[in-house]
Amino acid sequence: MSEPEIGILMLGMLVLLIMLGFPIAFTLIAMGIAFGYFAIGDIIFSLLVQRAYGVMSNDVLIAVPLFLFMGYMVERANILDRLFSSLQLAARGMPASLAVASLITCALFATATGIVGAVVTLMGLLALPAMLNAGYDKRMSSGVICAGGCLGILIPPSIMLILYGAMAGVSVVRLYAAALIPGLLLAGLYILYVMGRAMLNPKVAPKLPVEQLNVPLGRVYWGLLTSFVPLFVLIMSVLGAILFGLATPHEAAGIGALGAILLAAAYRQLTFARLREAVFLTARTSAMVCWLFVGSWIFSSVFSLLDGHSLIEHWISSLSLTPLQFLLLAQLMIFILGWPLEWTEIIIIFVPIFLPLLHMFGIDPLFFGVLVALNIQTSFLTPPMAMSAFYLKGISPKGIELNDIFIGIAPFLLMVFVAMFILYMVPGIVFWLPGVLYG
Repeated sequence: MSEPEIGILMLGMLVLLIMLGFPIAFTLIAMGIAFGYFAIGDIIFSLLVQRAYGVMSNDVLIAVPLFLFMGYMVERANILDRLFSSLQLAARGMPASLAVASLITCALFATATGIVGAVVTLMGLLALPAMLNAGYDKRMSSGVICAGGCLGILIPPSIMLILYGAMAGVSVVRLYAAALIPGLLLAGLYILYVMGRAMLNPKVAPKLPVEQLNVPLGRVYWGLLTSFVPLFVLIMSVLGAILFGLATPHEAAGIGALGAILLAAAYRQLTFARLREAVFLTARTSAMVCWLFVGSWIFSSVFSLLDGHSLIEHWISSLSLTPLQFLLLAQLMIFILGWPLEWTEIIIIFVPIFLPLLHMFGIDPLFFGVLVALNIQTSFLTPPMAMSAFYLKGISPKGIELNDIFIGIAPFLLMVFVAMFILYMVPGIVFWLPGVLYG
């Protein structure tokens, strides 16, 4: 067996072990060391130390714990119920007003936290009962919560984009600028879908009672001023500082972390217990990300030493694909990988396999990264690893089955594919804002 074939065997064994439930980070390290010892002997242990130090001192990754802390503090500020209530009042005259308010709340809260499980769980406890009590179709309501909760993966400031930028050597600032409009496009498609469906079939989203429609404007404005505006200002301050070059991503993340503390204090939710819990969760998640990167670097380095990429490049070259066909094939493979795997595994393990092939087809890593971030939405929504659906099922009221949630998710999956099709047809959507801001 040649070294490239051993590299492919290494990749196959890794997928098998992950499917059996072994921890991803330490499986990557174990496989890298085992096959690396075969390839280069004792040097693999020095490589492990160097890679671990290199990851821990990576400036790009400094933003990860700060953004995570910002998210955990915003989550504990108990702003979500006020935010949903104010947006519900503001959208009360629109078709499917509760669903629209839920999607806007999900988008804003997911952007602030970046934690899909937290958004889906909290919105499932808050918005799902409200929609069901208003007579909304349970399947559509479930789909709204699951799809809306995943938007933080794509809309900046996204942790996933930071990880992709570190893997691909792409500027996180340009990635944020490139992903902003596609993220808003996807959220807009979700809103258009629920409004269109409500207009075609009012039974799935009945209009609110008259007493809920006749609300003084002063109450609506006050609700928005005390819930929507503070969170929006926090997000825009962080994102604006990054996009306009006023601060680096990790400096802006530090501003966001401080702003989240001040926001929690303003809502009188800043206690030592909440602060300690946010710090603990941040440290735990950051450690997971760092060890994933250490394992990924070790694994990919050994995979390259074994020349495993050559077999993949040879296979891709033999297909005589056009750049568009390669993009479609890559996105199809990532979509299929999203069925059994989580997004971290896809980004850390499999996306680096595609990155060296981009130059062969003249594809900008920036464009590829936005497509991957858009595609990753599906990993939360497609079984058997549809974590968004499982989060919602865990807290949903009786009468909502897992099949109902999956059926409700299906139209939103279609919207993801529509958004990807639009980007394929009009790639300028990705490049316009980075071009305007940075030339």
